[in-house]
Amino acid sequence: MWWGGRGQSFNVTPQKEEPEMGLSGPKSVQGSGMPEPRSHQLGSCLASGCLPVNGLSRVQLLRPGSLLKFIPEEILIHGQDFRLLRVGFEAGGLEPQAFQVTMAIVQARAQNSQAQQYAGITLSKAGQSSGSRKPPIPLLETSEDWEIERKKQGARGWRVSTVNERFDVATSLPRYFWVPNRTLDSEVRRAFGHFHQSRGPRLSWHHPGGSDLLRSGGFYTASDPNKDDIRVVESMLQAGHSDVVLVDTMDELPSLADVQLAHLRLRALCLPDSPVAEDKWLSALDGTRWLDYVRSCLRKASDISVLVTSRVRSVVLQERGDRDFNGLLSSLVQLLSAPEARTLLGFQSLVQREWVAAGHPFLTRLGGTGASEEAPVFLLFLDCVWQLLQQSPAEFEFSEFFLLALHDSVRVPDTLTFLRDTPWERGKQSGQFNTYTQVYTAGYTQPPAGNSVNPQLSVWDWDLRYSKEQILQFHNLGYDPEHCPDSWLPRQQPSFMVPGPPSSVWLFSRGALTPLNQLCPWRDSPSLLAVSSRWLPRPAISSESLADQEWGLPAHWGACPLPPGLLLPGYLGPQIRLWRRCYLRGRPEVQMGLSAPTISGLQAELAHLQELLRKWTPRISPEDHSKKRNPNTIMSQSR
Repeated sequence: MWWGGRGQSFNVTPQKEEPEMGLSGPKSVQGSGMPEPRSHQLGSCLASGCLPVNGLSRVQLLRPGSLLKFIPEEILIHGQDFRLLRVGFEAGGLEPQAFQVTMAIVQARAQNSQAQQYAGITLSKAGQSSGSRKPPIPLLETSEDWEIERKKQGARGWRVSTVNERFDVATSLPRYFWVPNRTLDSEVRRAFGHFHQSRGPRLSWHHPGGSDLLRSGGFYTASDPNKDDIRVVESMLQAGHSDVVLVDTMDELPSLADVQLAHLRLRALCLPDSPVAEDKWLSALDGTRWLDYVRSCLRKASDISVLVTSRVRSVVLQERGDRDFNGLLSSLVQLLSAPEARTLLGFQSLVQREWVAAGHPFLTRLGGTGASEEAPVFLLFLDCVWQLLQQSPAEFEFSEFFLLALHDSVRVPDTLTFLRDTPWERGKQSGQFNTYTQVYTAGYTQPPAGNSVNPQLSVWDWDLRYSKEQILQFHNLGYDPEHCPDSWLPRQQPSFMVPGPPSSVWLFSRGALTPLNQLCPWRDSPSLLAVSSRWLPRPAISSESLADQEWGLPAHWGACPLPPGLLLPGYLGPQIRLWRRCYLRGRPEVQMGLSAPTISGLQAELAHLQELLRKWTPRISPEDHSKKRNPNTIMSQSR
């Protein structure tokens, strides 16, 4: 038995020995996509549907608990990652195996709801050396990792706080994070209590020119802080800067329900059995709103990048829960502003810090808990990154195939990276702090005993799931080494940054800056952020970007030149494209011609296209062909 790759075609042939009900190495069949990893080809596809087929008339949709009523000739597996896997059973005595394979898939899908029951080649191979295996990137599980990253960013005004080391401030926060040097841990603990889910302001990224990008939850306006607590909160938001901009993260961005609905519509449209006619396909794609949401995220990230790079200031991303779009915008801003984030290792570190360590609820958002809060925000982020890669390919060290591998890895159930909602849950599962007092978390259920998740592995251990040849395809051959971090901007020469006016506080909303009288909503006069948005005078949405509006700053501040290393994405009309290799992978005819990464792949595509050309070209004699190309003949026919 062999199991194919991303080509969507699979065969099961008779063997002399008793057929094994397992998976073997990858073998690309059709299409130009990168082969699947050595394991879990099936694991990430079980959450959708299984469709046995016998002839042209017998088709049955199998769900958990249903029973197959006939021996199938072919199985179609629709995956949530947009793949369509086809398993064909040739004649030759494999009919009983066809029945067993089909029912095994249905049973595995039922057991896969908590992503705990899958044991693959990855775990058996990793078990040989996982005890001493060093992670390919820092996982930010120790204070030393955070200190190394702080020094790497040159954030001299910040320190690593250990106030949440036992997760008694917030289980959704990492054990360690960055706070201003002058803020004591006791003050941090009190200040964080005045924010939703106790997710107070902390450093996300320090710009080489001096600006600081912070993220926090929304103000908990029902609290009653004393004057000292208010002073600490304001000091943490200011982060030593006289110019502070509060960004209303969710303004102009879709809600979680909007993202989920758009993704479901997109997936239904892109499957091979979509009922939408070809002439109405593009309008149906526009109706999903997915590309509109990608456009909104890129535009907002572009504006925030301008805020961070235009002058020295503190820019605070504020989202009520601080676990979804704050991570998306913070990550995109760093990709647009920091060339080191566009390297392969830099991007992985970025995802680990802004998504995994920051407490993005992967399991809930990807439907692993059965809750109603499912919304693939991280997949929306990967689509945004793909758009940037297409627009500026020479700026990125990683390739589209790396993004595809990461996209598919969110459903790999053999590591803890994307299988938990909080750092506390990952640490609890891995036994990282078994000696600590157990912290109660509402809605958290203990995973069943005996599961196959290896706590020592992370999703970044690519060599356990992909071959060396496949990992080589993670690298972008068009990457320009001249864009490496060392040649971009010396940290000791932040000459392009201009200090902002003293004691200025702004709210960034709808593409415009609105002055605020104060930072916190607990002063005598209410802050704008403390009042419901529907009671506020809202500025009209500008059709121009912040960069087009002279960086969106008052005229007397003057205009700033575009800093080196800053990318400003295009997001108008056709500049936002459909990620065909990802979403249309279930259609082999669409995948052909999508720039195969190897010479052999290009030769295979060329041979396939030549064969199609021979089939579609009408047979005509050489004389007829010459007449057809003769302009005089064409002119005479037109008369």
